[in-house]
Amino acid sequence: MAEPLTRTQLAHWRTFIESSWALHTRLEDELRAATGLSMNDYHVLVALAEAPEHRIRMGELASRLVLSPSRVTYQISSMIKRGLVRKESCSDDGRGQEAVLTPEGLTALRDAAPAHLETVRRSFIDHLDDEELAVIGRVFAKIRKV
Repeated sequence: MAEPLTRTQLAHWRTFIESSWALHTRLEDELRAATGLSMNDYHVLVALAEAPEHRIRMGELASRLVLSPSRVTYQISSMIKRGLVRKESCSDDGRGQEAVLTPEGLTALRDAAPAHLETVRRSFIDHLDDEELAVIGRVFAKIRKV
């Protein structure tokens, strides 16, 4: 059985959980209200926009976004219906599938980015100094590896 958390550990854990859920909810709500995109939509669009030739294998996309393969398949299917992405066979391996950013998807990302970044800044970045941001970056890079 796991060792119980100390009061301090528990307090920090709860603060993290409650604030991260509140932040995610705020980001999701404001992005959806301003653009009609979900956070998952936005993250897929960013990943594809940054990828060579605006395409990524489905398995790699799932891994990068920390989604299950079935969840990323559902996500991409939803985005295909809206014209934001398309799916193609991998050029180097006909067995695999790649998600590909469409011109409409790139336009949606470019249109959404300013409002989303304003929410990120107002809800997160502007409350922290450079040193605090660096600590957060190091801590979550460490956690991501677990």
